[in-house]
Amino acid sequence: MLQNTFGGGSNPTISARMVPKERDTRLDVLRALCLLTIFVNHVPGQYLEYLTHKNFGFSDSAEAFVLISGLSVGLAYGGKFVSGACLALTLKIWRRALALYVAHIMTSIVTLAIFAGGALYFGRQDLISEINIRPFVEQTEQGIVAMVLLGHQLGYNNILSMYAVLFLMLPGILWLNGISSRLLLVFSALLWLVAGVFKLVPSNFLDEGYWFLNPWSWQFLFVIGIVSMTAIRQGAVLPRRPLLIAIAAIYLVVSALWVLFSWWNIDLSFGLPAVLTGFDKTFLSLTRLSHVLAIAYLVAVIPAVNRLARLDADHPLAMVGRHSLPIFIFGTILAMVGQVLLFVTGRNPIAGTLFVIVGIGLHFVYGYYLEWLRGVVSAKPMRAT
Repeated sequence: MLQNTFGGGSNPTISARMVPKERDTRLDVLRALCLLTIFVNHVPGQYLEYLTHKNFGFSDSAEAFVLISGLSVGLAYGGKFVSGACLALTLKIWRRALALYVAHIMTSIVTLAIFAGGALYFGRQDLISEINIRPFVEQTEQGIVAMVLLGHQLGYNNILSMYAVLFLMLPGILWLNGISSRLLLVFSALLWLVAGVFKLVPSNFLDEGYWFLNPWSWQFLFVIGIVSMTAIRQGAVLPRRPLLIAIAAIYLVVSALWVLFSWWNIDLSFGLPAVLTGFDKTFLSLTRLSHVLAIAYLVAVIPAVNRLARLDADHPLAMVGRHSLPIFIFGTILAMVGQVLLFVTGRNPIAGTLFVIVGIGLHFVYGYYLEWLRGVVSAKPMRAT
């Protein structure tokens, strides 16, 4: 089914009219690559961090992951939000939102325990000053309430809360998508623009800051994925035109040079809002949005590129991508351990790199375990009642 999402063959366009019955692993594989890259980036100060694509362009794996999530949602729920099934599907989606919320709280608590344990065991109380833990420690009662109400976020523990909000919004998104995908896209774009211009973003309770990933901004990328998959399912085509390929490629080259040579002092704003000309991650500036979409377009229309992601269903990357939530939780906790390790070793990049290499291997081990567990559960005979 995803053949037409990422292209294939030598046809000049990508069509969804021929839909294979077998599972296409390309979304799983690309999702796994995002998960592994997020893990690497969440252990800053080691050598592998400098090899990830955030060092060669405006966007990073967070944007890619959100876009893939939108495509996956469009694939999973597209056409199902119809009269008579809306309530059941809404409850199912909100149950997923609850799972994301619980996962966020759990990883935040475990992160606190890891850093507090490191401070106690290694006698490094300065660990408590890392990743926004200090306000929670100094205002514990308020901090507990703030964390439960998503009013305080620890560093590197702020993606799942944004996803939980997106899934709370998802029934409304699917409903509007059923009426008109164009109307949904326009409404989503306006919300993204208004949020960026007027800084509409959920606030933190313990300080004057706000969420690192603004759901009112990031929903636009999520919606783009949903609308794109909806169009593909309805037989739309994605043209593979030399001019579009050239524009996307030139933009990626310019953004790579911009980052590599630190051209951040160049002002091309012309008085326009920062959301249109800046590089802010919180409000998903247009530069970052365009970058991830340019990458996605090239992956979709260049057969030699997208074929690389077509792997067997039992390939380690495909298995990791199929279990994205538990793998992400596992990677987040592992990354927090890695941050403490780097801290107490004086930011030793060799120790950090070795830890990340082992951690990547553990991701695959855990993916194999989850796949084995799923097979055991599905093969278990039903009890007679």
